[in-house]
Amino acid sequence: MKQIYNFSAGPSVLPKPVLLKAKEELLDWHGSGVSVMEMSHRGKEFVSIAEKAERDLRRLLSIPSNYRVIFLQGGATSQFAMVPMNLLRGNAKANYVHTGAWSEKAINEAEKYCQVNIAATSAADGFKSIPDVNAWKVDYEAAYLHYTSNETIGGVEFGAIPEIDEMLLVSDMSSNILSRPLDVTQFGLIYAGAQKNMGPAGITLVIVREDLLGHCLPAAPSMYDLAAHVESHSMLNTPPTFNWYLVGLVLEWLLECGGVEAIAASNQRKANKLYGYIDESDFYSNPVEPLVRSRMNVPFLLADQSLESKFLKESAAEGLIALKGHRSVGGMRASIYNAMPESGVDALISFMIGFEQRYG
Repeated sequence: MKQIYNFSAGPSVLPKPVLLKAKEELLDWHGSGVSVMEMSHRGKEFVSIAEKAERDLRRLLSIPSNYRVIFLQGGATSQFAMVPMNLLRGNAKANYVHTGAWSEKAINEAEKYCQVNIAATSAADGFKSIPDVNAWKVDYEAAYLHYTSNETIGGVEFGAIPEIDEMLLVSDMSSNILSRPLDVTQFGLIYAGAQKNMGPAGITLVIVREDLLGHCLPAAPSMYDLAAHVESHSMLNTPPTFNWYLVGLVLEWLLECGGVEAIAASNQRKANKLYGYIDESDFYSNPVEPLVRSRMNVPFLLADQSLESKFLKESAAEGLIALKGHRSVGGMRASIYNAMPESGVDALISFMIGFEQRYG
């Protein structure tokens, strides 16, 4: 079979060892005689899978005991509503940082439940930068400050956690969770859809400090109450069991790779290679301010936009798929999450060099 490198922004590439192990265990998990897809979510076999996934996640991110881990359905999109529903705690205001399409979706949803203060926005330059944190206009009477740590569409990423004294931090880390070391204690709540760096679509991670639980809006549906999910061990209803199992396999793989420190070094090497070539070329360009370029999603433009369809057709023929940029910004986009091997980035750069030689 021809080597395929999948640069999709999500659902995205999964580690090959994970897929092979899932294939091996598909019909019979550890001698149980049944597939994980057939197990009762309350049976001892699946409970062991769920508990191990949480242990491995805690180990990878050094999650303290006063933080609860929840695996949910509904994607990060549900969290856009669940965050204000659970964290306002009688307050009527919340701070949001607007750095692109996904933070905008979070803002629009939060406005249904509270007054949103836009503490900072990079809309003026088309979301190609992140405003200096010293210039943010934070409302310190608000319940929390929310930011999106990596914008997949625009390719903008926070290089560090914003330092905002006496302000509860909340972050959507859907597209860069587990891509580098993380100090969980700086946050009140972290959420992340799994389909970029953790597993398949259909399951979402929430890490929440336990003292923040128990304050959900009274009129909210029970499925939107984080405390209810904690009390039920993420089994308030039937969870997406096979997705949860696959997340567990990805976490095992990360530990075998050396943890987040090792994967962070790999991610930086991949990003440096690709950005380095783009910056050296007059044929390709990246529009994002260098200090906030994403290590996960690398958008790039061709000097001659009329060549875009040819680029996509020829790259796909070489086994380099899903390179089309988001419809809202155009161009190309290479998503190089944890599971993208360095050889995939090398293959992309080699193709880009050849394409430039043919058409530049």
